[in-house]
Amino acid sequence: MSSQDLLTELDLLVRSRYGLIILETPEEERAEAILRELSLRLSTPLHIWTAPRGLRRVAPPGPAIAGTEDVGKALEQIDLPTAEGLYFFRGLDQWLGDPLVRERLKDAIRHFTRSLGAIVLAGDGLVLPPELQGEGARVKVPVPQEAEYRELLRRVVRDLSPRMDLVPDEVDRMLAALRGLTLSEAQRILTRVVLDDGRLDASDIDDVVAAKREAVRSGDLLEYCTGDAGLDEVAGLDALKSWLQKRRALIADPKRAERYGLPFPKGILLLGVPGCGKSLCAKAVAREWELPLLRLDPGRLYNKFVGETERNLRRAIASAEHAAPVVLWVDEIEKAFSTDSGAEDGGLSTRVLGSFLSWLQDREQQVFLVATANEVQRLPPELIRKGRFDEVFFVDLPGPEQRRAIFEIHLRRRKVTLPATDVADLAERTEGFSGAEIEQVIVAGQYTAFAADGALSTVILQTEIGATRPLSATMDSRFAELRQWAKGRAVMAG
Repeated sequence: MSSQDLLTELDLLVRSRYGLIILETPEEERAEAILRELSLRLSTPLHIWTAPRGLRRVAPPGPAIAGTEDVGKALEQIDLPTAEGLYFFRGLDQWLGDPLVRERLKDAIRHFTRSLGAIVLAGDGLVLPPELQGEGARVKVPVPQEAEYRELLRRVVRDLSPRMDLVPDEVDRMLAALRGLTLSEAQRILTRVVLDDGRLDASDIDDVVAAKREAVRSGDLLEYCTGDAGLDEVAGLDALKSWLQKRRALIADPKRAERYGLPFPKGILLLGVPGCGKSLCAKAVAREWELPLLRLDPGRLYNKFVGETERNLRRAIASAEHAAPVVLWVDEIEKAFSTDSGAEDGGLSTRVLGSFLSWLQDREQQVFLVATANEVQRLPPELIRKGRFDEVFFVDLPGPEQRRAIFEIHLRRRKVTLPATDVADLAERTEGFSGAEIEQVIVAGQYTAFAADGALSTVILQTEIGATRPLSATMDSRFAELRQWAKGRAVMAG
């Protein structure tokens, strides 16, 4: 939704006699700027209430109304026959626990059934008392667009008069770094980096990215991860690699992608056998695309208090959008959004799933979702239908060539060299092993070599292979069910 579309929607709501409008935005300053424009459009005054200053008219400018520091007195003023216009109450939610305030608010809302105007609140996930929930309309304020960040950058440079050493390409990179921040946050960060050395140059782009990381790190729902391997360190999975590499150019050159009409990719769902590289792929994507990697731990979302789980999800999503463009990794997504609990949790899992699906469908920020799952039968059908993700991939046990490549990768990391024929033999012996199980064979072999004060050898690895019983041997029927389910529903990643 553009700024003009937002104004048109708000204009329609006011003229339709909606007496309460809630602007879904964490930026009260931005909400005020929007309401100033709406006031001009409607040719009606704008009043703002704050606890320290009471009710005052700001557009056109006018005096404060004496005695309205008390929220109840301020609401009484709105119910007067002569009252009209927009009334923006900043921080009103702090007083909604008072029954008298709620009743006066309801009276004030009804006043606008016969007068042009509305009471406006702003907040991110603002929760109204039950008796007020049906009284108003909620409008989501769109995230700032590139033009707004560009204007902010120009204004900061003008006001602070720094030396600006950014070529056009670096300006685009700076604007991309600011994307996802509120305009207030972006202004504070730009001001800080300018005042630090009196100039604005390419090195400040990294400072802006670091500030965004700090904003995410200050929360407790997401964690920054480091991608320690690129796609070349992932054995096999050629179809998945090809899919990702085709979209790498879009990430690197978004303006060219826009000319082709290509949107930022939504994400991928990786289903399949445990230990076969799904999580490694999430890390490799972030490194390959040179994007930050955020991991959402499903266990941190759920809270025993009413409403807290949904609020946690909103906070986690907002944090990811703050860091955009970014890769968001949800490991074992079935644990976060399974609806197995049914009515046992009072519908909580269903509500959380619904909120997540809405975000998947409507998100505007550049958040690429990589979700992994081991138990597809626990995933609700709504989550895996076409359109939620760009593609669903099935990751199976590695074949002989993949196993040989996995051995080579892990031996190379440990600076161990074995004859090619020996590596091929080890690959043959590990049929049915996952990549994680092959890595553990090498780790166990290292311990054996260390205990004997010797070098890791083919014989040691052969012994460790013989002592290992892979999951595919103990869970063969389950893996067969996974493969059967994947037919016609997912693309084979290998």
